[in-house]
Amino acid sequence: MRLPRPLAIVLCALSTGCGGGEVARAGGAADGGPVSVDRSAVLAYPDDPQALSDADWRRILTPEEYHVLRERGTERAFSGEYWNHHQDGVYVCAACGQVLFRSDDKFDSGTGWPSYTRPADPGAVSTREDRSWGMVRTEAVCSRCGGHLGHVFDDGPPPTGKRWCINSVSLDFVPAVASPLEAGATGPTSSGPSGD
Repeated sequence: MRLPRPLAIVLCALSTGCGGGEVARAGGAADGGPVSVDRSAVLAYPDDPQALSDADWRRILTPEEYHVLRERGTERAFSGEYWNHHQDGVYVCAACGQVLFRSDDKFDSGTGWPSYTRPADPGAVSTREDRSWGMVRTEAVCSRCGGHLGHVFDDGPPPTGKRWCINSVSLDFVPAVASPLEAGATGPTSSGPSGD
C-alpha cells in the first residue's frame, strides 16, 4: 500500500529509522525502484512549505512531480494514476499533503485528467491568471505550498459549472475509512439453534 507522502513524513519523523531524513519513497524512480528522498527539509518547515528552497523541492519531489508542481508542467492525457480512479476518499497535494478534492466531486470529463466540480474547501486551492502558450487560462495552485495543480474551466457539470482539470502527479489519494457495517460486518452470528 502506498502511503500519502505527508503520512510517510510523519511516520519517518516518529520512527528511529530515518535519523538523517533519508527515506525510500513509493512511486519510485524511472526504473521502478525506490527514490531516496531527503525529508529533513519538509520537517524543518511543516507550517510553511512555501519557505522551502528550490533545492529542497528537488530533493523532496520526483523529477516528474517537480516538473509539474514547481515548473508548472503538464502530464500527458490518459497517463496519470487518477484520471480513471473511482475509489471513495480525498485527493491531497503530493507536495504538502493539504486536502484538495473529494471523490464525491470527481467526474469523467473525457479529457484524460482527473476532473472535479469544486475543491474540498474553497480555501484549499488558489487560482491565478495563466497567460502561457498564447492563451489566457485560470491556473489552479495548492494554497498551502503554491504547487501547480492544473487549470479550472467554465465547462463543467452542475452544480458549479466548473471543471477543475488536475494533473494526477500533483495528487496523492487517501481512501475513505469504512465503518464495520459498511465493510460488510453484520455483528455477532450464531451457528446453532436460536433457543426460541
